[in-house]
Amino acid sequence: MYVITGGAGFIGSNIAAALDDAGEEIVIIDWLGADDTKWRNIAKRRLLDLVRPEAASAFLAANAGKIEGIVHMGAISTTTETDVDLIVQSNIRLSIDLWDLAARHAIPLVYASSAATYGGGENGFVDDGSEAYLSTLRPLNPYGWSKNVFDRFVAERVRRGERTPPRWAGLKFFNVYGPNEYHKGGQRSVAVQLFEQIRAKGSVRLFRSDNPAYADGAQLRDFVWVQDCVDVALWALRTEGMTSGIYNVGSGTARSFLDKARIIFATLGMEERVEFIDLPEQLKGKYQYYTCANLEKLSSAGYNSPTTDLEQGLSRYVNDYLLKDDRFR
Repeated sequence: MYVITGGAGFIGSNIAAALDDAGEEIVIIDWLGADDTKWRNIAKRRLLDLVRPEAASAFLAANAGKIEGIVHMGAISTTTETDVDLIVQSNIRLSIDLWDLAARHAIPLVYASSAATYGGGENGFVDDGSEAYLSTLRPLNPYGWSKNVFDRFVAERVRRGERTPPRWAGLKFFNVYGPNEYHKGGQRSVAVQLFEQIRAKGSVRLFRSDNPAYADGAQLRDFVWVQDCVDVALWALRTEGMTSGIYNVGSGTARSFLDKARIIFATLGMEERVEFIDLPEQLKGKYQYYTCANLEKLSSAGYNSPTTDLEQGLSRYVNDYLLKDDRFR
């Protein structure tokens, strides 16, 4: 069986769907809460068990011999979360406990890092897993900081030659979009938020730039289709002999928010109408103007599946999910 923490969340539920479709037994560790959306992310799935996070340690210890792999996607992923103690407990402490368990019982482990670890990109977007490089990164928010803390923990364990899982990968996801993100509120991808604006008002609002190097709406991101993330995660989880390490997961191409809006307008066959608004005060000084995944390390490790370009990914998202009565995977 495979265990997926955060398996009812966005990327986690897409990984659960792929494993279920492949006939694997899956256990999800997650909270569903009172939200009427999140449970729908896993409503189509055949689950061996559904475990609350506070019972995770006991479940994993009792079933370690049956677990073929752990996919750790569970985290507080809200970039505006200010309760740092809560982030430490959820994003750092739990990750360390899972690492130690996977190492102790020789279980492959794939965990979610983030492109938020790169901060403003001053030191590049190279997935160098060394402590020397990771220590130079300056994330812009507590979420990104927590992910970098755990990456540095892993790097230090490896440097010391301590026991590790038989194979492991930390995946630095860039700006992911796709089905099953609807429960994330204001943290949903720009894709679904732009789609909803266009459908409701026939227009979109994008942030003005307060960086002279970028025009309004020309802020650049590496937008990555969620299935590309799933494919990399399953490759890392199930490929015997894969080189363990930290890897970027993105499209490898930086595109603007304006590009994204125009593609959605075109997909819906609607005229472009764009309004620019000021960047909110709480984002000033914490806003990334450019991200782009360097995928050379992933390719060198043997993963050579092509990435999905933005036009193709957004067309799939809009036509196969967002325009359907059932938007869930």
